[in-house]
Amino acid sequence: MYKHWFIYGLTSLCALSACSPVPDNILSQNEMRAVLADMQIAEAIINGDQETYKDDAKKLALYESVFNKYHITQAEYDSSLTWYAQNLDIYMRVYNLVSEDIDDRIHNLGDVERIEVDTQKNDSVDIWSRRTYLTFSPKSPFNGTTFNIEPKESYPPGSTFTLGMNVWGISQKDKNKPQIRICLDQGDTTLVINDQIMRDGYHQTKLKSVATKRIKRVYGFIYLNNHDMDYYKIYTDSISLMRYNYKSIGFESAKDIKPKEN
Repeated sequence: MYKHWFIYGLTSLCALSACSPVPDNILSQNEMRAVLADMQIAEAIINGDQETYKDDAKKLALYESVFNKYHITQAEYDSSLTWYAQNLDIYMRVYNLVSEDIDDRIHNLGDVERIEVDTQKNDSVDIWSRRTYLTFSPKSPFNGTTFNIEPKESYPPGSTFTLGMNVWGISQKDKNKPQIRICLDQGDTTLVINDQIMRDGYHQTKLKSVATKRIKRVYGFIYLNNHDMDYYKIYTDSISLMRYNYKSIGFESAKDIKPKEN
């Protein structure tokens, strides 16, 4: 397993926010944003009605309807997805906009309200906002998920964040392994940790914030680049993103925490 820790200053943040060129044969950032939003909706439909979409033909037909809407082929989408996967900073910028688009669509429904709970005083709390399971499949249009958590009130300085999950199906023969990135936005400083899941079992990735600055946003991704890979499926479940207060009892014993047995 390898891990890298980085601290980016204000200059680096400005560099990341600059526009980056996309090759002529790759979907532009705006095009990719629109396609990914509809692909997420398609995946939500499939996950919500697994009886109807239990065979691959119906799933592919739904994906094909998205490609037809934007007058692209699956090959064009796949090649674009591969390029973005190799330029993850650009992909994350696009995907954050996709998340905003999805939120806007939900808001426009008029009868859906998100409930936010004040957890500032809790020593530990699970802030994971996405589904708690994830399957990496060779047939998936995108193997992964992103998260972007912006609390109403910034998290306390010195908070520690631990992303944990159960994993099985990892092959030691595959050179590519699921990647994890956690980023903490603390104003003029961003902390980043990159990690890889190398083997089956319970996996944790932990990142501690700067003790003098509040955390405005927690974001990142879990992703597998399955290009040129030969595998069946990799499964994860019991995904959680725990936030521990500075010097809390919960944080001191965080390394010993495992998901509860069903």
